[in-house]
Amino acid sequence: MSNPQQLRYTKEHEWLSDAEDGVSTVGITEFAANALGDVVYAQLPEVGDTVTAGETCGELESTKSVSDLYSPVTGEVVAANQDVVDDPSLVNTAPFEGGWLFKVRVTGEPEELLTADEYTAFSAG
Repeated sequence: MSNPQQLRYTKEHEWLSDAEDGVSTVGITEFAANALGDVVYAQLPEVGDTVTAGETCGELESTKSVSDLYSPVTGEVVAANQDVVDDPSLVNTAPFEGGWLFKVRVTGEPEELLTADEYTAFSAG
């Protein structure tokens, strides 16, 4: 399993892209997608919602369980991936590409984000 080097990661298994014009993309890692199993439902935050770093902002339901979705940063949601709502299996098949979950205009960033190498060591732990 390879975690893209350009992303940063949380211990709750979300990834965060570097901000472009103040906006970052959020998704879950391949490790999390594999642990969840086949994702069958995605409840994402809505455009205009404020999300807070470390707090729940949605959920993913799989054939095995329901898992809370945590925001890695604080900010305002500017996009939710309707493709994932329509076809939640994208989270499993392309967690770092088409399976992204939402985009957020970042207003506050936690300091506990991990690099790809740190996350790989953590998730193997």
